[in-house]
Amino acid sequence: MRTSDYDYPLPEDLIARHPLPRREDSRMMVLHRSEESIEHRRFRDFPSFLRAGDLVVLNDTRVIPARVFSDDGKIELLFLEIVRENVWKCLVKPGRKMRIGAAVQVGGVPGVVEKILPDGERVIAFAGFIDLDALGELPLPPYFARAVEAADADRYQTVYARERGAVAAPTAGLHFTPEILASIPHAFVTLHVGVGTFRPVQVEDLTQHRMHAERFRVSEESARAINTARRIVAVGTTTARVLESQGLPIAAGEGSTDIFIHPPYQPRAIGALLTNFHLPKSTLLMLISAFAGREFILRAYAEAIRERYRFYSYGDCMLIL
Repeated sequence: MRTSDYDYPLPEDLIARHPLPRREDSRMMVLHRSEESIEHRRFRDFPSFLRAGDLVVLNDTRVIPARVFSDDGKIELLFLEIVRENVWKCLVKPGRKMRIGAAVQVGGVPGVVEKILPDGERVIAFAGFIDLDALGELPLPPYFARAVEAADADRYQTVYARERGAVAAPTAGLHFTPEILASIPHAFVTLHVGVGTFRPVQVEDLTQHRMHAERFRVSEESARAINTARRIVAVGTTTARVLESQGLPIAAGEGSTDIFIHPPYQPRAIGALLTNFHLPKSTLLMLISAFAGREFILRAYAEAIRERYRFYSYGDCMLIL
């Protein structure tokens, strides 16, 4: 129940800052929970681990080009979500220049800070439409430590991304190709990944941590498929949060979840999980530890480091069975 229990040392050179040439060539560490055994495969082997009655559930959110600079270049804005017409919740840098009433202009459209929220986000009312597709760029994770490149426009999206609204990719899905996806039984849910996915846990006692809320949607078709499957194979921690926030049977519709999954939580909906390798002391590492056990996960991470797996968004993946 301590944040420090989820720390591990990661060599800087194992952070994957660029994708592999082919999505399906990522390595895949397979964890068998019942025996606490580990095997090393490639993602293209993923379909061979499915069994009759399985359903693979994926998050079809699409990353928006949410990172924008003011017209004078002095303010960096991350457009998080629409509050109402032409009014956005944003992260801004530097914050000291964006007090209540401060003015900013983006793409020739003036805006004014209406409110500062407790976590530092600004509510900014703009005088007109902000065309993020024309003005913005993809908000790559800070650990990439590089500028956006042309290839990111394709590779920092899943091949099935369709519902616009995320500021970070559901990265476990980045390994799928159209061919692999077409070969397996699958369904989609939508959860728009927010900036909270990068926020560190700032308390040592996990019971004091408050998770960020994220909106999700489950279609009638997906709910039927999920509720009739023998086993749910969740692709990514975002999909896991949607499913675990309701349990089974899952209901169709829209909602919001701030579920914080960590040991000793017992999963209620998912039977297997595909995920990438996560940052030390992150809520995502805690989530997969609830699914497979903290000691087993940390042992697997130590082996991944010895075997020189690639970590984080553009890195390799782990299949927990």
